[in-house]
Amino acid sequence: MARNDDGATDGLGTLSQFFINDGTLGDTLQRVAELACEAAPADMAGVTLLVEGRASTGVFTDPEAVEIDQDQYGTGRGPCLDAFRNRLVYRIDATSEETRWPEFARAAFAHGICSTLSLPIIARDETFGALNLYSRRPAAFDDESADRLRGFVRQAAIVLANAQVYWDARNLSENLNQAMRSRATIDYAVGIVMAHGGRSPEEAFQVLVRASQRENRKLREIAGEIVERASRRQSPSEGDSSSAK
Repeated sequence: MARNDDGATDGLGTLSQFFINDGTLGDTLQRVAELACEAAPADMAGVTLLVEGRASTGVFTDPEAVEIDQDQYGTGRGPCLDAFRNRLVYRIDATSEETRWPEFARAAFAHGICSTLSLPIIARDETFGALNLYSRRPAAFDDESADRLRGFVRQAAIVLANAQVYWDARNLSENLNQAMRSRATIDYAVGIVMAHGGRSPEEAFQVLVRASQRENRKLREIAGEIVERASRRQSPSEGDSSSAK
């Protein structure tokens, strides 16, 4: 990817196409890190995310990025965390001389990292995380590259927001489909119980409910067993509804 003013735009086109064709939300985050690493340029990149209330490196281009990040997660201090919290961009030109986050700087320098750039990922007034770029060269991120990465991250956040909406909608759709399948199974089981015992739909449904409560199992599991036995035997019998008595 070209490292000029159009490079970030080109990268975002690649990112958008990747999401549409192949990517899960996690895959899209990984692609953000990879494209940003190329656009910077940087030797490695990672994305800090908040998982169950705790910061962690959700995706990375090199395992060393995770090791570097762990120090700031342990102390609660570092440019990645501050970028996430304060929604600001933080740059370290020389980790050997950094005084704002000395513990993090020492850890980065020990891994051969001389300069870093951390940017918040924000869309729809929500902070997704922070993009962290690491270079083995001092002062690798100048004002021009920082501005370019700001634009990249702003647009990448929109792609991520759309990806999140897509996967939330997809999960909702899958849950609804599962609910519909469960409902169909329960209705089928009710029909089997009705045919066996001459019960009304309401009475047959209550038979299933009582079996679920008695056995401390989900209603759809009870119904599924009845339907499965009925399917095997080709016709309902006393055994088909025995667990629902």
